[in-house]
Parts: sequence; structure tokens; C-alpha cells
Amino acid sequence: MTVAATQTAAQPPFKVAIIPVTPLQQNCTLVWCTRTMRGAFIDAGGDLDKLRKAIEMTGVTIEKLLVTHGHIDHCGSVGIFARELGVPIEGPHEDDRFWISRLDEDGQRYGIDGEVFEPTRWLNDGDKVTVGEVELDVIHCPGHTPGHVVFHHAPTQVAIVGDVLFQGSIGRTDFPMGNHQDLIDSITQKLWPLGNEVTFVPGHGPNSTFGRERQTNAYVSDYALS
Repeated sequence: MTVAATQTAAQPPFKVAIIPVTPLQQNCTLVWCTRTMRGAFIDAGGDLDKLRKAIEMTGVTIEKLLVTHGHIDHCGSVGIFARELGVPIEGPHEDDRFWISRLDEDGQRYGIDGEVFEPTRWLNDGDKVTVGEVELDVIHCPGHTPGHVVFHHAPTQVAIVGDVLFQGSIGRTDFPMGNHQDLIDSITQKLWPLGNEVTFVPGHGPNSTFGRERQTNAYVSDYALS
């Protein structure tokens, strides 16, 4: 488990821990408010024993589960875990209902525990979600899937972007309901305006910043799109 504080102060208001889960090594993210020690898992896709251990190690009280999109590695075990913890599920956007309805079938295909669930709250562009006293902005970023959302904490310039953007790459759009142009538009019109200094946690692989990707990403750098 990798833990990253989002400020240089001795006690930052918002912390992030990355726990890779499932055979696809998806970056499940534990985020929490340090004042209240209340938190949420973003994309609790599987390997629940690892997530229980993260709760024990951090001492965080989980108050909800957040979901970026409906692919099996990101949310296969969300319904199971929410029931175990007795907490609500928020996200993704309802346009990903198609993917969530396939979780049982996709779980068998990929060897990941999958269970269909109904979110307590579907999310829309411009919504807010709270974690303790921390507030995250919801940004609808379709393309990889039609209902994909990103969670952004503006005060500490951190975003959890799921499979929209990676270090050096972007999300696949060859799955059903994927759309390459929608993905490019989501990145350039919704993420880049948040600022080059934003550090993002992708759904797979290492963190990066929007500024670095605008300089070096072969798909969405300013040069590549010029």
C-alpha cells in the first residue's frame, strides 16, 4: 500500500493510499479526511482482504464507496463490500448502468468476483461528494466508458481519474460504448483546465501530473494534438 499526503504540512487535510487490486492491478484508492479520520474507497474492485488490512493499518472509518466507472476491475466487489461495511455507494454516472449490469458475467470472464449493484447515488457533472470534512468535485469524463467520472480535490490539487488518463497513455476506447473523440474532449476540455500542477492517480500504473502529460503524452500532449 502506497500512502501519499497531498500537502507538505505536518498534518495535511486529505490523504491518499493506493492499493493495487485484482489480477489487472487496478489502483483502488483509499482517501480520507485527517481531521475526522473518515474516508472512502474509490474503485474497490476486488481483493477485499487487502482493503480490510488498509482500514486496519490507517485507522480510517469508511463512510462510503465511490466508483469512477463500471468496469469489473474497478467495481466488481463494490456491492459485496458496501453490504459488509453497511455504507452507501456513490457513482458512477448513470450512463454506466450498462457496464454494471454485466458484472456477474464479466467477473466469470476475468476471474474477478463480480456482483451487480445499484448505487445509492448516481453522480452527475458538477456534483460534490464528501469524505469527512473534505469535499471532492465530480467531473463527468466520458470516452473510456460513457458514465466515467473523475474525483478532484481542488485545495490540494489531486485528482483520481480512473481509466481516463495514464502516465504516457489514455484509456482504451475499443470496448462497447467507448468513444475516442469523447475521451480526448474529456481530457483536454475538462481535465487540462484544472491546472498543470494537479497530481493524478490513474486506474493503473504510476501517478503523474497534468502538466507532465501535456508535455510528454503521445496521445494528448499539446504537441500531439497540435
